[in-house]
Amino acid sequence: MSRLDYVFTSESVSEGHPDKLCDRISDSVLDAFLAEDPLARVACETFATTNRVVIGGEVGLTDQSKMAPFLASVEDIARDAIRDIGYEQEKFHWNTCRIENLLHQQSAHIAQGVVGQNEGAGDQGIMFGYATRETPELMPAPIQYSHAILRRLAEARKSGREPLLRPDAKTQISLRYAGGRPVEVTSIVLSTQHESEAQSSADIRAIVEPYIRETLPEGWITKDTLWWVNPTGAFVIGGPDGDAGLTGRKIIVDTYGGAAPHGGGAFSGKDPTKVDRSAAYAARYLAKNVVAAGLADRCTIQLSYAIGVARPLSIYADLHGTGAVDAAAIERAIPEVMDLTPRGIREHLSLNRPIYARTSAYGHFGRTPDQDGGFSWERTDLADALHRTVAQAA
Repeated sequence: MSRLDYVFTSESVSEGHPDKLCDRISDSVLDAFLAEDPLARVACETFATTNRVVIGGEVGLTDQSKMAPFLASVEDIARDAIRDIGYEQEKFHWNTCRIENLLHQQSAHIAQGVVGQNEGAGDQGIMFGYATRETPELMPAPIQYSHAILRRLAEARKSGREPLLRPDAKTQISLRYAGGRPVEVTSIVLSTQHESEAQSSADIRAIVEPYIRETLPEGWITKDTLWWVNPTGAFVIGGPDGDAGLTGRKIIVDTYGGAAPHGGGAFSGKDPTKVDRSAAYAARYLAKNVVAAGLADRCTIQLSYAIGVARPLSIYADLHGTGAVDAAAIERAIPEVMDLTPRGIREHLSLNRPIYARTSAYGHFGRTPDQDGGFSWERTDLADALHRTVAQAA
């Protein structure tokens, strides 16, 4: 039986964190290719350090004659992403850092497995999706509120309301659960880059505490909550100048904050033929709709794939003892209500669109679906079909 009383912790990092900056560049490159060609193939990796960004990987367009001008635009795409995040510091500035573009055409041996009638998965692997009733977004509370705090601070920074804050930041929330529900924040950790005018941890806490309090549910912060704001002191040198960054290094931040399993595959920079990304989105979509349909209070879905093979090799559901039906009934219903081939996922969730740069910070899950199809995997429009299919099979 699952524990009901415990403390659980998750962390998030801001869009200016070196790894997230790299995710943003990789996903911005992906969006540019998909805007030109919805069938573009992209596997883009980014590395960033002091005054330097290196971009590499494989790309492909239906019309290969357009490849050269698109590759020539990659440097501008990267600079625009860095500028939007807000880096204008001496040793990492959007306009002066050196950018090296090593993107090249996709391997024909990989391409042959994911094009044409076969339309198989772009790689082997396992993907997990998760949903829980503990927040309105059906996400685990520690990661959801860790994201929300950093997103709120970024809004305050970019609006000019808090000019001493700079782009690089991390937060970590520990929540006490009682009866399986989050009830209290036991500790808050927040480290944020800042201008040199802020001299102490107390200075930074005075800036960030009101935003943290307005973001967390009322009553969760108590007199016993421990605060650790910039606990090592000054944090002036940040971003890639302070620590190197790399695409795909924040996979737990990107998903469920450690509250659910992870298959190990990163998302950013990968077009939706790569099941590391698209099938993880599908698994979240399915788990969320299971919970939204009232079939369980918590749900984990696992999918597995083989390179060049279209249909999943396995579908697994775990309802964590909260199911209104047997988990096997969910497993049988899933392929009845959704085509889980790579093409089926892309078409059902409309993934061949330039919708990915916005996913690169503050989580791929628990977001509000956008009018243009962004975060389509957060919809709950499959709940009725799942409920009906399970009921008919009973």
